Amino acid sequence: MARLENKVAIITGSGSGIGKEIAITYAKEGANIVVADFNEAGIQQTVKELNELGTKAIGVKVDVTNEEDISKMVDETVKAFGTIDILVNNAGISDNMQAAANVTDDVWERVMNINVNGVMRGIRKVLPIFLEKGAGTIVNMASISGLTGGRGGLAYTASKHAVVGMTKNIASQYGPQNIRCNAIGPAHIPTPLTENMANIDTFGMEVATRGVNTMVKPGTTSEIANIALFLASEESSYINGVTLAADFGWSAY
Repeated sequence: MARLENKVAIITGSGSGIGKEIAITYAKEGANIVVADFNEAGIQQTVKELNELGTKAIGVKVDVTNEEDISKMVDETVKAFGTIDILVNNAGISDNMQAAANVTDDVWERVMNINVNGVMRGIRKVLPIFLEKGAGTIVNMASISGLTGGRGGLAYTASKHAVVGMTKNIASQYGPQNIRCNAIGPAHIPTPLTENMANIDTFGMEVATRGVNTMVKPGTTSEIANIALFLASEESSYINGVTLAADFGWSAY
């Protein structure tokens, strides 16, 4: 039997990049997929590719900063598939490497709204379903910046530390109800998000990347998706509240 046979997974930010790769990886292991993203073209393309794999998949346009959109995402999932088993909080944005002295209110608020509030809202909405059925799995996309201090801008680093903290909190409070919450902390993974940053803070970028020469190699979206698969499957049944560094030992140096 496939590792996620007949499981229902919502994956935010799955119109491209890591989220799309997670959707495809889960689909190959038997899951039914909800492609939740803000980009309609990305949604349609991902759903098309999933359908071509023989997967049951629907797309929902979602702005994770909007409570109504989050509610619609969950409600449409239950309407289509009857339940939810897995929530992957993957949607997120960068902060253009803005250092503390240069961080602007609009960037700070947007990063926090998407990277922190969006994660909270998704978790808050699915928890009643998980509690009622007595099981559920949450996979959060943190960052190596959530486990270290100097590898990103201020807002992004703060937001990913918040994701790590939420991950531990959910595991601690809801683990007794058979609900697991873990996170992944990737280092450099080339994606549209990381490759197309604009208006970069020169000082912030310089200090955040001063140790890049110690990085053995960048990761791939498929490597991160395989970790997300492990955390969603029963193979990780005894892991809860953990953020796994996915950086090939970079942060160990």
